[in-house]
Parts: sequence; structure tokens; C-alpha cells
Amino acid sequence: MSKIRVLIVDDSASVRTTLSEIISADPDLEVMATAADPYVAVEKIRHEVPDVIFLDVEMPRMDGLTFLKKIMSQRPIPVVICSGLAQAGSDTLMQCMEAGAVDVVTKPRVDTAQFLQESRMRICDAAKAAAHAKLKGLKKAAPELKVEAKLTADAVIPPISDTRRDSLIARMPVTEPIVAIGASTGGTEALREVLEELPASSPAILIVQHMPEKFTGAFARRLDSTCAIEVKEAEDGDLVIAGRALIAPGNVHMQLVRNGSRYTVKIVEGPHVSRHRPSVDVLFRSTAQAAGRNALGMLLTGMGDDGARGLLEMRQMGSPTVAQDEESSVVFGMPKEAIQRGAAGRVLPLSRMATEIVNFGRNAAKPAGGMA
Repeated sequence: MSKIRVLIVDDSASVRTTLSEIISADPDLEVMATAADPYVAVEKIRHEVPDVIFLDVEMPRMDGLTFLKKIMSQRPIPVVICSGLAQAGSDTLMQCMEAGAVDVVTKPRVDTAQFLQESRMRICDAAKAAAHAKLKGLKKAAPELKVEAKLTADAVIPPISDTRRDSLIARMPVTEPIVAIGASTGGTEALREVLEELPASSPAILIVQHMPEKFTGAFARRLDSTCAIEVKEAEDGDLVIAGRALIAPGNVHMQLVRNGSRYTVKIVEGPHVSRHRPSVDVLFRSTAQAAGRNALGMLLTGMGDDGARGLLEMRQMGSPTVAQDEESSVVFGMPKEAIQRGAAGRVLPLSRMATEIVNFGRNAAKPAGGMA
């Protein structure tokens, strides 16, 4: 099995060294070359085309966003933005995603062993996901990758027994409709496409998009400026109401909590679940237990299997469930896992998701079909 070849473009020698050590230590990856700026990177690419580029944003001579646009217009290559930008510069990261970058990671943290280990996991996972990304003008298939061991949602929320599930379903009151959405690689643009089509009267939406902390706030603000619905980064205790989408903050989990007929979100610490924090599985399990048939579950593009178990739990609790189809997915990993597990009641292209949400909101008070 051939390894995924990575080109690292960063003006910091120490960052290039640290990234090289992290990537080279993974048996599925190798560092093809490093470059101190985009001009050097161009020369490297002329000799050998990498499978994935890790690209800094702030560099001398040419910034990362300009280089990214040139790559995507001339010779598309999957790009992961690797940035140390603070919140003030995170809007630039959103421009990079809109320009064609498939993922964003923060530069590796080496201050403690735990942070370094989490950086290693996120960086290597991003490289593998990017290698599988479907870009316009790029039809190269990456090798199949083994699934590594990971914690389940049990580490954050206890599972329920079949007996208790039946009891919850029987006693679940009819409430306002809720939509829970999970996405990873390719998800920022997929979510933008869906949310921008929704009317202001849409049902409440909860979103887990795999992104680093600080960048989720910029992502929410950017969507809020272009959507009819309100979009904000979730805060602990936020009300879940119609016309509002709440995006889970990076590096923490988000859960749905029901109090009578009202819903709020709970932001909690915890370990990585399905190798992610926030985890779609955590959101979906909490939604299954709190809302049942009052919720619609949607799993969009992304690498790995985060959300597949949780979507099945939602379906078992009477929720209608949808997975994105292969043709419209940038990476058909998470949706594929959900489909194979029997978690997806329907498989739809991205272009149909907004309509599905609107129709669910209109028909929410009607009896659900459960597993049918």
C-alpha cells in the first residue's frame, strides 16, 4: 500500500520540523518535501505532485490564501490549512475554506504531552481525510485506510437499555422540531450551501462541524451574515429555538437537553469521541434521548465514522434520519458508515438537504414512521 505524500509549506523552520516528525511517524503518511514559502513549493510540485499540502496562511512573499487560489485554479491538490492564527485572523481561515481548502488544523502544540498527542491525532487524521477528498479536476483515489481504535459516546453520555428506550419512546411528548447535523471534511461548504437555502422560519438546528477552537466562532459569524436564519457559536445554556442554528464550539462537546417542552444546549468537557471533540456521536446520542421522534438527524460529508452510531440511535428512537450520498460528498466516509450500519432512513444529495429540513419542520407534528 502506497503512503500518502505530504508537502509542508510554512515559513517557520521549527513548525516544518515538528510537522515533519508528526507526519513521518504515521505508517500511512510520508513527508514528500517541505518549503519555506509558496515559491519554493511551486518548484517542489514541478518535480513531484504531492497527495496533500499542509499550508500556512501568513508567509512572506506570498500569503497562503493567494497560493491556495492559484493551486485550485491551475492544478487542484487537496490542501489542509495549518495555522496559528488567533481569533482576529480566523475570518481569513474561512476565506481559505471557501477558496477550496478541505480542512483546517491548528499548528501543533508541544507545551504538554496531552496537547501534543491531540495535535498528532488531528494532523494525521486531517492528512488522511484530505487525501480522500473529491476536488473538481482531481480524480485520484487514495488508498483504503484501517480504522483505528477510538472512544465511543459512552465516555460522555451513558447509553440506554432497550427497555428504557421503549419507555422513552412511549412517553416522548410532541415538541418543537429540531434538526441535528454532523459534518467533517468538506462540511464547511456543504453546511453553507444547506443553511443559505433555509428560510427564517426553519426549525432549530444543532451542528457539529469538526473544526479547531476559535475557528468555529468565525465560521458561525460568516454564515450568520449570509443566511436568513440566525447562526451562532453555541454557549452553555443557549435556547434551541426555530430560526436559529447553533454550532458546537471547537474542542468541547455539545449536548441537547430537554426541560419540559423546551430545549437548551449543554457544553461539556470530555475526551475525544470517535477521535473528535466536538463529536457528532455525542450530539446525536443526546438528541436521540432528549428529543426522539421530534428530531431529524443528518450526517454529511466527512472521513471516518463519527456520527454513524449516533445516527442509528436516533433512528431507533423514532427520528427520521438522512445521510449524504456519495456523488455529492467531498469524502464519503461518515455517511457511508451510517448507511452500512442501517442508520440512514434516506440517502440524499446535498442539494436536497435544505428541502428535507423545511419539510420536516412542516410535518413534525405528524406521527413518525420510526424504523420504517
